Amino acid sequence: MSKQEKHRILMVSDFFYPNFGGVENHIYYLSQCLINLGHKVVVMTHAYQNRSGVRYMTGGLKVYYVPWKPFLMQNTLPTFYGTLPIVRTILIREKISLVHGHQAFSTLCHEALMHARTMGYKVVFTDHSLYGFGDVGSIHMNKVLQFTLADVTQAICVSHTSKENTVLRSGLPPEKVFVIPNAVDTAMFKPAPGRLSNREIVIIVISRLVYRKGADLLVEVIPEVCRLHPNVRFIIGGDGPKRVRLEEMREKTLSSRSSRYVGSLTEAFCIAILEAASCGLLTVSTRVGGVPEVLPDDMVVLAEPDPNDMVQAITRAIHILPRIDPQEMHTRMKTLYNWHDVARRTEIVYDRALRCSSQNLLERLSRYLPCGAWAGKLFCLVMIIDFLFWRLLQLWQPDRNIEVVPDIHLTNHMQDKTARDSNMYEHLR
Repeated sequence: MSKQEKHRILMVSDFFYPNFGGVENHIYYLSQCLINLGHKVVVMTHAYQNRSGVRYMTGGLKVYYVPWKPFLMQNTLPTFYGTLPIVRTILIREKISLVHGHQAFSTLCHEALMHARTMGYKVVFTDHSLYGFGDVGSIHMNKVLQFTLADVTQAICVSHTSKENTVLRSGLPPEKVFVIPNAVDTAMFKPAPGRLSNREIVIIVISRLVYRKGADLLVEVIPEVCRLHPNVRFIIGGDGPKRVRLEEMREKTLSSRSSRYVGSLTEAFCIAILEAASCGLLTVSTRVGGVPEVLPDDMVVLAEPDPNDMVQAITRAIHILPRIDPQEMHTRMKTLYNWHDVARRTEIVYDRALRCSSQNLLERLSRYLPCGAWAGKLFCLVMIIDFLFWRLLQLWQPDRNIEVVPDIHLTNHMQDKTARDSNMYEHLR
């Protein structure tokens, strides 16, 4: 494929705006930068409350909020084949050339990649998380990932640790997995205009308050840090099941230089660290997953996920604070992480995926058999049924009967396209 040829990409995930998180930011910023490179990008996600149908975002980014409601942690209920009609319609209607799925525990991502491969499309998968191998949930998730990646064209991970984890969990050949880190919008995350006071040190914690993000560590760390350093004040931003424990701790404990605390138990790549560093904040984090790969040693203080070690790390950070130049740190972040660089590297993966040869159904089924004595046969059966369902849809509604979106400039025809897309969407519902 020539470098001048532009792609038509469908991004798929259960996690997108108006929900907030690292995956949501990644999809949005990557899509905007790919659009700036001349590619067409469409996003497919599930409906959020009253946000349903077709919406347009900055830069003409088109988003399909399909009529599936989340049932657990923003994930849609698995249907296997229920999403095939709408996925097929979007792929044909938007003249998609490649499908890019995000996040291992996104049901919509797994189903869309499965249907896209059945229809002969090249697919790319980005893994944003780390998983273990011992607990029941991880074993189940790893088997699902093995099923999806058995026939994926190329894969992307956000850190080298994440790549090792994904290869071990899925059995994917390492040469098919690329490492492309996250980035940060340095124009949005900037240091405070003036030097902050030395009299009070503010430690900011921005995170989902769940076990895997280290919320339980906070409960033990905060009281001890406040006892050792009376001029320290904590600000916690986030919500989740561990919020109650933090509120109880606050009630018991309680009778601007800033630092940033991020204490996770597992993390493939922490965007919050980049955002903090871009604001000129010194970061304290746990030495887990891909976190040690994110920042240079002079911009972060790392500790083991142990309360005593975390307290010592925060104490070291407090002593380092006077030597930190927020503006100099912000300038360095501009050169270290850039979404346009992420988009250009992702573009190379797309080019490589589209150069891969196509396989017929029998060749594709051979990839599933090594997944396990019983699992391999089950995966083959699932794919055969998906293939038959797709052929049935082709007979019931031939491709030529699906209206194709014309390539016209969005700003001149916004109302006409929105009305036409909404009519199509109502038909799908």
